[in-house]
Amino acid sequence: MIVDSAIYRDGRRISGPSDLSDALAAARTAGDGFVWLGLFEPTAEDLELVGAEFGLHPLAVEDAVMAHQRPKLERYEGSLFMVFKTIGYHADGRAVSTGELMLFVGDSYVVTVRHGTDRPLSGLRAALEKEQELLALGPVAVLYAIADAVVDGYLDIAYTLQAELDDLEAEVFAPGRPPQGIAERIYAFKRQVMTFRRATLPLQEPMVRLATGGTDRVPQRLQPYLRDVADHLSRVNEMVEGLDRLLSDILNANLAQVSVQQNDDMRKISAWAALAAVPTLIAGVYGMNFTDMPELHWHWGYPAAIAVTLAICLVLYRIFKRSDWL
Repeated sequence: MIVDSAIYRDGRRISGPSDLSDALAAARTAGDGFVWLGLFEPTAEDLELVGAEFGLHPLAVEDAVMAHQRPKLERYEGSLFMVFKTIGYHADGRAVSTGELMLFVGDSYVVTVRHGTDRPLSGLRAALEKEQELLALGPVAVLYAIADAVVDGYLDIAYTLQAELDDLEAEVFAPGRPPQGIAERIYAFKRQVMTFRRATLPLQEPMVRLATGGTDRVPQRLQPYLRDVADHLSRVNEMVEGLDRLLSDILNANLAQVSVQQNDDMRKISAWAALAAVPTLIAGVYGMNFTDMPELHWHWGYPAAIAVTLAICLVLYRIFKRSDWL
C-alpha cells in the first residue's frame, strides 16, 4: 500500500520516524518541513486511517477510495484535494488505458493515492529530490511536479495518436477499395480519443485556478511554473479536439467512399445486365416455336441472328465503356 514515505526540509530528504503521526509532528515542529506519503490502491480502512492521522476531509477520503472521479480541484479547510486522470497507451493493441491519481495537499504534508497500472510518478520523487530549490517551496511544489509529469505524458500520447491517425488517414484515402473493417477501426480510434478527452478537458479549469492564484495555498513563485503546465494542457486539449474532428471527417469520407463504390458496382451490374438482355430477348423471340416467323426458314437466318446479337452487344459495350459504366 505505502510506496514511499519521507520527511523533507529545505528541499532535502531527512531521516525521521516511520510512524505517520510522529513524522507529521516532526515536520510541523520543524516549521518549514513536510511529509510526502505515497500510496498505491489502498483499501478503505487503510485510507481512513491515513485520513485520521493527517486530518483529511472525509468526503475527499471517500472520493480517493472510490477512484471514479473526474479531474477536479477541491478546497477543504486546511487542505487541497486534486484529482488527475492518468493515461497510458499500449502500442501492441493500440488501446488507451486510464488510471487515477489523487493528491491531498496540506500545510505540512502531501499524500498521493494512485489507482491503475500506469506509472506517471515513476522516478518523479527521485528527480524532484535533486531540485532542492524547487522542493523547498513546500507541498505545492510536489503538486506542480506531479501535474507537470501528468500533462507531459498527455503530450506524448497526443503525438502518438496523431501519428497513428496519419497512418489511418493514408489507408482510408489510398487508391482502390477501402480496407476491410476500416470503419470499425475509425470508430474504435474515436472512442480512444473520447477517453483521452475525458481526462484532459476537465483538468483545464483546475489548472487555470492554480496558475492564476485561485487558491491562497500556491506560492507566488510557483505560479509561472503552473501557468506553463496550464499552457501545455491547453495545447493537449487543442490537439485532442483536432483529432476528434479529423476522425469525424475521415469517418464521413469513408462512408462517402463506400457509397460511391456501391454506386459504381451497381452501374457495372446494370451495364452487364443490359448486355445480357440483348441475346436473351432475341433468343426468347426465336424460341417461341411459331410456324410463320420472319427468316425462320432462311438458310442464313441463324448466323444472321448471332451476328446481329453480337453487333448490338458490341455497340452497347462501347457506349457503357465511354460512359465509364464498365
